[in-house]
Amino acid sequence: MARRSKRDPYDHLPPEDEAAPAPVPCWLCGRPTGTSIVWHHPVPKSRGGRDVVPMHPICQQTLVANFTNSELQRHGMEVAGLLDHPAIRKFVDWVAKKDPDFTATITKKQR
Repeated sequence: MARRSKRDPYDHLPPEDEAAPAPVPCWLCGRPTGTSIVWHHPVPKSRGGRDVVPMHPICQQTLVANFTNSELQRHGMEVAGLLDHPAIRKFVDWVAKKDPDFTATITKKQR
């Protein structure tokens, strides 16, 4: 039978209440992110993009449904250009009042 240690093997870990990091804001809507975070390439990888930004899954789905890779490449890391699009502005205004973990179905791309 194994002997128990008198020392706590987990004493080097911070307490659970300190272990939770502060939520990072979503790149598109600015709300704090919830439990699921999507790391989105503002400039698509197929167009040479390397940088990633944190986003809500619903925000990322909205971008993909409204823009092509070429359009996203033109906007780059500039959020203001994306927010000038009427559908994106309407979405961001609508989702601003929602919970960070809110999800909903997004319409497909209209081409």
